[in-house]
Amino acid sequence: MAADNTDDFQKELVDLFVQEAHEWLQNIHVALDELQQGPAPELHAKLIGTISAGVMNLGGSAATINLPDVEHASFAAIPFIEALQDPQKALSVQDFLSLCKQLGQIHTALTRATGISFEDDGSGAAAETVYASLSPGEFLQALQGLQEKQPPGAAPGRNIIRSLIEQMEGQIQAGAQRIDATVIQGYLARMSEAEESFLKAINERVPEIFKKMSALKMDEGEVSSRMTALEASLQDVARLRTEAQQVNAGSAMMFFTGLHSLLSVVAKRRVVLAATRVESVKARLDVMGGAIRQWVEHGRAQRAAIDHLLPASHT
Repeated sequence: MAADNTDDFQKELVDLFVQEAHEWLQNIHVALDELQQGPAPELHAKLIGTISAGVMNLGGSAATINLPDVEHASFAAIPFIEALQDPQKALSVQDFLSLCKQLGQIHTALTRATGISFEDDGSGAAAETVYASLSPGEFLQALQGLQEKQPPGAAPGRNIIRSLIEQMEGQIQAGAQRIDATVIQGYLARMSEAEESFLKAINERVPEIFKKMSALKMDEGEVSSRMTALEASLQDVARLRTEAQQVNAGSAMMFFTGLHSLLSVVAKRRVVLAATRVESVKARLDVMGGAIRQWVEHGRAQRAAIDHLLPASHT
């Protein structure tokens, strides 16, 4: 009789744990979905806290009722969560895929330990989004097909497809069976948002810098006007250099770094550039503006092609 009572009590504990686990997983998946959208730093920290609390609760409760596999799988997710903590870090699709893979391990451990399927954790739309998955091997092959169709020499140094191919190869080597399509979509969306912001800054600031470059040819009687134009241009160029770095636009970053150095020397030494030198710099600025627009457009085309491969894009 005592043994029966103990078994009943353990079953009640497991049943209660299952209910709580569903709730924690729902919170984790909803928070992860929002995190992929690139939220503001304050919300980013809150979402990380929700995910951390969820896995800690899962691991702690699993330990209490002696479910070691669930406990280990839950606590093993902590390093992957920590990798996403910094809102200033340029998070890669690999960062999200690694966490999603570990969450899959938690689901598997829960199903084995309780006999209840956690493949659909009852979180409604959020769960459906998380499990819009695909085979990394099949996705890799599709990406390789896209890569072969890319025109040679298009946008040098610009290859989103190649980058994803390398990340999928890493996932396959790590033994991933499925990958979350929405993680990749979130990665592409964040990249698109950053690049569109960069393009907007280029379209707004480059014409202003272009106009102010003419002030560098003024004679000594107009030092005040020249210095005012220089200071404004230095700020604009510094901002564009920073934004180019954030979106990994290597050629643009090098150009704006060089331009900032030139303007800094002119401002410090209070020199007047020859008219031909100013016109040369303006011509290069104009060419760079066009190159950046082409670079962004090439990125748009690659992202659209990749998105077309993802199952969630057809739902």
